[in-house]
Amino acid sequence: MNPIDPPIERRSHARGIVLKDATIITDDARIACSVRNQHLHGAELKVDPSVIIPDRFLLHVPADDASYRAVVRWRKNGRLGVQFYGADIGRG
Repeated sequence: MNPIDPPIERRSHARGIVLKDATIITDDARIACSVRNQHLHGAELKVDPSVIIPDRFLLHVPADDASYRAVVRWRKNGRLGVQFYGADIGRG
């Protein structure tokens, strides 16, 4: 691969770049985060790297007027890649 070639896209779904405030909701905490990019099946989140985020949680995104069940697929320096799963849990 030539160093000036663009990187190879390995994602199966194209992600749209966004910047939305969101809240990670667990049984005992509400954690502020931001959605950096998103597609129908998942998103990349920016979180405070000092906060411990569980592997599964509810992600509430007011701009979408929706909440998503999410599972962490990767973690790196205050960023999380999450996959949405389960039935649509609706709005609000």
